[in-house]
Amino acid sequence: MLTNLSIRDIVLIERLDLACAAGLGVLTGETGAGKSILLDALGLALGRRADAGLVRSGAAQGVVSAAFDLPAKHPARAILAEQAMDEAGDELVLRRVVGADGKSRAFINDQPASVALLRRIGDTLVEIHGQNDEQGLTDATIHRALLDDYAGLEGEVASLRGAHQAMRAAEAALAGARQTAEQAAREEDFLRHVTTELEALKPQPGEEPELAQQRSLLQAGEKLAVAMQEAQGALEQGGGVDARLRACLRALERVAERAGGRLDALIAQADQVLLQAGELAVALDTTARELDLDPNRLERVEERLFALRGAARKHNVPVDDLAALAERYAERLALIDNQTAALGKLEKAVAEARAAYEAKAGSISAARRKAAAKLDKAVAGELAPLKLGAAKFSTSVEALPPEQWSAEGADRVQFLAATNPGTAPGSLAKIASGGELSRFMLALRVVLAGRGSAGTLIFDEVDRGVGGATAAAVGERLARLAGQVQVLVVTHSPQVAAKGGQHWRIAKRETGPAKNRTTLTEVAPLDAPDRREEIARMLAGATITEAARAAADSLLAGHEA
Repeated sequence: MLTNLSIRDIVLIERLDLACAAGLGVLTGETGAGKSILLDALGLALGRRADAGLVRSGAAQGVVSAAFDLPAKHPARAILAEQAMDEAGDELVLRRVVGADGKSRAFINDQPASVALLRRIGDTLVEIHGQNDEQGLTDATIHRALLDDYAGLEGEVASLRGAHQAMRAAEAALAGARQTAEQAAREEDFLRHVTTELEALKPQPGEEPELAQQRSLLQAGEKLAVAMQEAQGALEQGGGVDARLRACLRALERVAERAGGRLDALIAQADQVLLQAGELAVALDTTARELDLDPNRLERVEERLFALRGAARKHNVPVDDLAALAERYAERLALIDNQTAALGKLEKAVAEARAAYEAKAGSISAARRKAAAKLDKAVAGELAPLKLGAAKFSTSVEALPPEQWSAEGADRVQFLAATNPGTAPGSLAKIASGGELSRFMLALRVVLAGRGSAGTLIFDEVDRGVGGATAAAVGERLARLAGQVQVLVVTHSPQVAAKGGQHWRIAKRETGPAKNRTTLTEVAPLDAPDRREEIARMLAGATITEAARAAADSLLAGHEA
């Protein structure tokens, strides 16, 4: 609720500090005293439009500060947290500075802020109902939330938000899969051709260097064959190396005993050479047989090597990566082949999520329609005492097309009214102006008492054009509403003024020398005697009579009772 309003140099207000309490506060004064200035100044602190004309003549700037007591779970705290701004305990101070050039600055708890943020937070704190005002209950965007609150549907709507999120997630997954499927379908012919080609090629990692080595070997086939033949021939020439080595070994062995051991080393060496010569002959023979130097095999190796290198160039990858590429293409093709089944599962998930949402939304829609009928009846009961008996109030719960469904449901909720018989209902913001609209808002607010985030309600001349019993009914309803939220009312009605727990009188006074007089607006809190005089003035006019004072006493006594 609003706890303090401080105004400096705004229009006719030079300096004003207004301490506000819970309950009903009334502001009275003669016509033209400057009551609207007070509301305009508060509007500045709440983020309303500013211009140079609001700064008091001769002042460099005007300043308005509004302090609020902020409950622990108030929506303004969430906005502050979202903006990473300090909450400063239980008090929230909104401040606006307007220069004589019309430029303004905004502050929240002494931290610089945008005017848009100031208004966003201000809208959660105060509702102003008055002539040409389109804030608060006239805002159709909050009607659904107010009806849900009235019907006690907060838990059901929270569950619906979860169902909506699940439905949207399932739809997004299906849309993504369909997009992937469409793209894959465009590539399918290419993938099938390439996959078939690579499967036929069957590339293997490490195959290229092995084939290159074989090709080099096969290209030197003729030279290798000649060299092998010459080597074998050399071993076999003149009876063969083996025979000559054996003859040498036999000659040494015949005289070995006579040499006294001097030939043993030579004999051993000759024996070793004989063994190695045999092994060399066998190795030459084995290698000659193992070497496949068939020219046809060279052709086959080159054909394979060139095929692998050609495929690598075509797909712009190294030859060794062809096998992995073939595997990836095969996997993508398998996905295409399996997409029908995958899409079927996703479509089933969407259908299930949508059915769950529709079931919850349908149940909430039915509850909203039932609550709307109850709300309409309750508001109708408040209209007649407020001299609005011919007016009709209705809550429209309209089904939305599927593309407009939201986390809040499948309905558009709007408060409608008709002030004259036979006229079509219209939005609350357009049905009337001035006191008539304010009284309509009062009736609706009484029924919705305690619902909505704003902890302070302001009614500007809600009693315009009424008196007597109707004015008393207005005062009684304001007092009843003030039991739920803080209510401030600008009034010309003594019946309304008498209901206030706090009473301020707004008046003009002139100051300065006679040739250069300045007019100022002042606001003074009234004690019991002054309050009696003010209500008597409202009853009697310029001349306050004892009868008027007695009537004031009667009204005040009725309030105290």
